Amino acid sequence: MRRITIFDTTLRDGEQAPGATLAPEQKIVIARQLAKLGVDVIEPGFPISSPGDFAAVQQISRELQGVEICGFARAVKADIDAAVQATQDAQRRRLHMFLSSSNIHLDFQLRKTREQVVALAREMVAYGRQFVGELEFSPMDATRTGDEFLFEVIEAVIEEGATIINIPDTVGYALPEEYGAMFTRVMKSVRGADRVRFSAHCHNDLGLAVANSLAAIKAGVSQVEVTVNGVGERAGNCSLEELVMALDTRKSAMGAETGVRPEHIFATSQMVSRAMSFPIAFNKPIVGRNAFQHEAGIHQDGLLKNRSTYEIMDPESLGIPRSMIILGKHSGRHAIKHRVSELGVELDAEQMESFYNAFKELADRQKVVHDHQLLELVGAAVNRMLEPFTLVSTQLVTGNAGHRVASCTIRNEETGSEKVYTGTGEGPVEAVVAGIKQALPFEAEFADLELYSLSSGEEASGEAIVTVRANGQTYRGVSAQRDILMAAAHAFMAACNQAARDERQRKIPAQGNGAAEEVEITIP
Repeated sequence: MRRITIFDTTLRDGEQAPGATLAPEQKIVIARQLAKLGVDVIEPGFPISSPGDFAAVQQISRELQGVEICGFARAVKADIDAAVQATQDAQRRRLHMFLSSSNIHLDFQLRKTREQVVALAREMVAYGRQFVGELEFSPMDATRTGDEFLFEVIEAVIEEGATIINIPDTVGYALPEEYGAMFTRVMKSVRGADRVRFSAHCHNDLGLAVANSLAAIKAGVSQVEVTVNGVGERAGNCSLEELVMALDTRKSAMGAETGVRPEHIFATSQMVSRAMSFPIAFNKPIVGRNAFQHEAGIHQDGLLKNRSTYEIMDPESLGIPRSMIILGKHSGRHAIKHRVSELGVELDAEQMESFYNAFKELADRQKVVHDHQLLELVGAAVNRMLEPFTLVSTQLVTGNAGHRVASCTIRNEETGSEKVYTGTGEGPVEAVVAGIKQALPFEAEFADLELYSLSSGEEASGEAIVTVRANGQTYRGVSAQRDILMAAAHAFMAACNQAARDERQRKIPAQGNGAAEEVEITIP
């Protein structure tokens, strides 16, 4: 297998996406995670662009000694000096320099002739090469440059000491067969091509960034430049998780592999999404909410028999903590019965019929039936409440000054008692959560909140997804309501109820022959 170098530019090209700006401390945290993920090269920023970017690149260079750090620069001496200085403490480093090469860029952006561009490329590569052992050069907008001038520029920088040639599809214009063929021509025609490594950098304007990068690998490149979640300018860059898993899943067909550790992909994706405040599309491959979830009854039936019937990857191996079965109006009896049994309840034929009819009525009114709603329906069928706790009501006092105060009435379904708990916080969600926590017999950490709009207009509903950590485990609760604060509160309660149900699965002493024997029991 050929080993493909994964060059991550989430913190440079990814951060150039409108609204994706990261604070220096956020960059450092993400860089640590990227190193844990197993990327080979990190491009932490554009040192000349701001003091904050310079400081972040410098700190990352000092701290992450096990990964190559790349300083980014235009073909300008001041840029090169800043990149060299910011990365000087790195154990392994390189300089990445770029200069436009297409006619449209030369005419309207650089306002230089081809001769001037070649001379500038030579001068700046020679200048930068004296500071670093590895120098990567990118002829920007290469896919709209034309072979003759592209070959001339590449030959010139190789002569001056460039060690890596990155040929970018800067505006996402190329088709896969065109992009792969371009590398083939360059490697065959350019003098000195056998002395350098080649790299691909693809943008996603036509949705072809991953396909183009795979075509480049087929053509012989040994490095691909990627970003987590595919973030970046305009429609973004080649997605790290999609490229890595395409190579991993189709390893025999591609004849290539990476050093990325898949079990850290999901956590890295979530970290970048939160830091940039960029939600991940539900249908995003690999890390999207629906990537490993199934609602169609035929698919669910196949999955319950053998997961490989409808899944080509194992979500657990990617660190994705999600159930494969999503219950909705397309779900069949087999999947519904299976999910109910997972919740610790067995229904007889009459109860199942009553429950199934109620389920279908609810599924027709909303897109997805969540676990806490499922338990309510099952409880109605067996005539008892199955959730350990019920959030009966919530009163909230809020405003634009001072702390928010929440009064939460919670019923303990095991004892039947109701109590009122008061919580305070700087925000309304914090206040409600503080109130609910007081009713729980265990410590629960509010780990994450996702909010989504389900419709538009004044009667719009919002969906809240809350992640809770308790007893070393992670639980997710979901609720959809017109009041997004109540949606968050009920989602938190749903997650906590999952933790409470796990708490009830414990060992207790059972009397037998005068001796205590430990047995495992489950109390629904």
